[in-house]
Amino acid sequence: MGLIKQMSDLFGAAEATASQHQVDLLCSLLVMAWMVEARDPYTGGHLWRVSRFSRLLATALDLPDQDVARVSLGGFLHDLGKVGVPDQILNKKDRLTDEEYAVIKTHPDVGWRMLAGHPLAQLAEAAIRAHHEMPNGQGYPRGLAGEDIPLDARIVGICDAFDAMTSTRPYRRGMPIAKALDIIEENLGGQFDAIFGARFVAIGRQGALDHIAGHSDEGIPLHECFMCGPTLVLRKDQAAGDHVYCRSCSGEYVTTLEDGKLRTQPTGQMGSPADLEPEADNALITRLVRESARALLL
Repeated sequence: MGLIKQMSDLFGAAEATASQHQVDLLCSLLVMAWMVEARDPYTGGHLWRVSRFSRLLATALDLPDQDVARVSLGGFLHDLGKVGVPDQILNKKDRLTDEEYAVIKTHPDVGWRMLAGHPLAQLAEAAIRAHHEMPNGQGYPRGLAGEDIPLDARIVGICDAFDAMTSTRPYRRGMPIAKALDIIEENLGGQFDAIFGARFVAIGRQGALDHIAGHSDEGIPLHECFMCGPTLVLRKDQAAGDHVYCRSCSGEYVTTLEDGKLRTQPTGQMGSPADLEPEADNALITRLVRESARALLL
């Protein structure tokens, strides 16, 4: 089904025609963010996870539908500026030096400069520019404190940090959900907004985050590369016999169906440059647009 037909079903024919340009613009933003994420093989699914965590938290805070949709979108777009981080820093398989970390810290401003002229920039400005600010004023890039940090950024910042803690990196395994929640609780009012952080911890301890952490889409956990860890991203439309590739070591895997679930088995081969070309998950992006468009665009 084409996106125009889907929007027509969602809004009605007249509204769909009027809003199609905005929908196309929104899709272009999400595809751009997806391609930026694809540069780092260890962040597969990060944008989707932060977007879903952010939507859950915004909903738990009883925010209006428009705010929930905007926060969710901001969660998907927050790392857009990492396109300006050199590969040797972004993909470094060890901890960063202070100088390299200083380069990483430029990504909020880079992201905002990229987006500033876009017609829908205001939907994601707060999340992009301020998701690394902290209530105690020790964050970056502007050292904002307390409620000077926009609402969207306070929510996305919590969700981004939680996903970073629970995700595997080349130099460490992801920590258990319970430990990450404990760390957030210990830093309420300092690194994390006290009210929003406490609500996030509460829903996490109720198990509401379990189906998102370690996944790249609804019901699809990250799969393990035997060399690199959880770097294999499967899509909803994949079936047994498909080939997937680790974008860290280029290893090739084939999907098999066992007990109704897709598994991945190494083939012993390496992916070609064409195999490793990033390709946006348009089905996932369309679902996110459908979920957000009515609240945001009309």
